[in-house]
Amino acid sequence: MTGFPILSIMLAIPMAAAIACLFLGASNARWLALAATLVDLALGVLLWANFDIGGAQWQFVEYQPIFGRFGWALGIDGFALLLIELSVFLMPICIGASWNAITTRVPEYMAAFLLTELLMIGTFAAQDLFLFYVFFEGGLIPMYLIIGIWGGANRIYASYKFFLYTLLGSVLMLIGMLWMAHDAGTTNIPALMAHDFPVQAQTWLWLAFFASFAVKMPMWPVHTWLPDAHVQAPTAGSVILAGVLLKLGGYGFLRFSLPMFPQASAQLTWLVFALSAVAVVYTSLVALVQADMKKLIAYSSVAHMAIVTIGLFAFNRQGIEGGMMVMLGHGLVSGALFLCVGVIYDRLHTREIARYGGLAINMPRYALFFMLFTMASVGLPGTSNFVGEFLSLAGTYQVSTTITLLCTTGIILGAAYMLYLYRRVVFGEIKSDEVAAMADLSPRELALLAPIAVVVFWMGVYPESFLAPMRKDVATLVARAAPTAPVSDSRPTRGSALAANTGQAR
Repeated sequence: MTGFPILSIMLAIPMAAAIACLFLGASNARWLALAATLVDLALGVLLWANFDIGGAQWQFVEYQPIFGRFGWALGIDGFALLLIELSVFLMPICIGASWNAITTRVPEYMAAFLLTELLMIGTFAAQDLFLFYVFFEGGLIPMYLIIGIWGGANRIYASYKFFLYTLLGSVLMLIGMLWMAHDAGTTNIPALMAHDFPVQAQTWLWLAFFASFAVKMPMWPVHTWLPDAHVQAPTAGSVILAGVLLKLGGYGFLRFSLPMFPQASAQLTWLVFALSAVAVVYTSLVALVQADMKKLIAYSSVAHMAIVTIGLFAFNRQGIEGGMMVMLGHGLVSGALFLCVGVIYDRLHTREIARYGGLAINMPRYALFFMLFTMASVGLPGTSNFVGEFLSLAGTYQVSTTITLLCTTGIILGAAYMLYLYRRVVFGEIKSDEVAAMADLSPRELALLAPIAVVVFWMGVYPESFLAPMRKDVATLVARAAPTAPVSDSRPTRGSALAANTGQAR
């Protein structure tokens, strides 16, 4: 596919469709949005099929200078490929989930979702530092509108909280980017990944980027915007927020923190491990006492993202591959769980767990899919999350047995709150006549959940198809993050610095 600008085309399609939607009626806007997202999905399949596993690190590269050091620079490696595939896979499902649920300002709603797709793909494909920042921060705007206009009763508070948390965290990152461009003399991300920044400056740069990525993940204690955003967002908004937008922070760690600031990453691994361990245990306990289904799944997302961060900062192949697999698996499973909540919310118009019960009697197909995604969420072998969590914890075990033990405890708590949720909603006696009258999954709802179920099993049974595209990039990242040369005369090598900082070297 040499010379074919597939990445630019994948960006142009949702942009053109978003503009066109604004001039159409509700029905036509729905169909156009669905068509545009399906075309991008088809291009994503083409991208996957033509990606050369084991070939050049950066593929499908496009570059067009604009002014000065800034240019339209696109390209992907294995990490970006997998996250783009996740984005284009979930987006048609989000449009389908909104088909009947959204009845006001439909053209604007569809345009906002198409713009979200554009910005997500652009973030993963950008190879220019400031182009990345434009896409990365631009994703705030359509999600802010989706929550603030089409959200629940407390949507204004939730949308402002979401916007302010994520925006303020990125101001420091922009300052760091300006310094990096000045020091390295380039804004090209691959060049910056190979550039050796001064050791004294790396800590400040790492903290500046951490301020943004930690909020995006989100990491404890800057996670409080997430439950509010999920509860107030429409179903499709929760799907794309949990499915893809939370992964921007993990992608940022892979693309910037680890390869560009390796010494600082080693020095501050103790901070990431400590915050992640607290997050896994604390948010799992909080999830156990939730009365709102969406809020419970939102807190579970914080715990799962903590498994990602401990894997990434384990500085070994198993940990990084595991962290990436957890991101992919969580994107699928959490999105499916929010869809399951949306199915029964559309029928009873409440997310209160106590209002439900006995759905297995009159909604057996729904109970089956809900069970599958519940089992995948707790890491049942043969499903997507098991592979990622196992690899992530195996990688962390090589560095810290204490952190591994704490995070494993959180996984056990995760099984407790998810199975407790499932028992209360699906089993027992039917609570009311309204619940008894709820119809089982419609053909449209089946069409939304079935593809996710297939991919969840695919990842669990044959994970190699997802591990292979990123394996070379993982090896490059590990080599970059763990050199043998000492950092300074008074500082041990990065590998031993990591062990000293965690205090549990093996």
